[in-house]
Amino acid sequence: MSFRVPNEQTLGTVIRELLVTLQIEDKLKETQMIASWEEIVGKMIAKHTKSLRIVKRVLYVEVDSAALRNELTYLREKIKKKLNKKAGDNLIDEVIIR
Repeated sequence: MSFRVPNEQTLGTVIRELLVTLQIEDKLKETQMIASWEEIVGKMIAKHTKSLRIVKRVLYVEVDSAALRNELTYLREKIKKKLNKKAGDNLIDEVIIR
């Protein structure tokens, strides 16, 4: 008779391990971060945001207003901190407003 040690894990633990193994954990967090853009910056700024993308830890934000672009340039550090806090990790090193 052989004795087996049960290998029981929660589904959440297995999913986290899979994300780490496939090296897509950061991409998932980045996607969640972009999805929460309106929550972080507010409806007015989100309404004027044309596109968001993250490339090599840099968030590129394209807005449709020069005045808003100027204002957001001064708030880049604050936006970066809020996004990283929301993700629970330091995923964004820089925010570039276009």
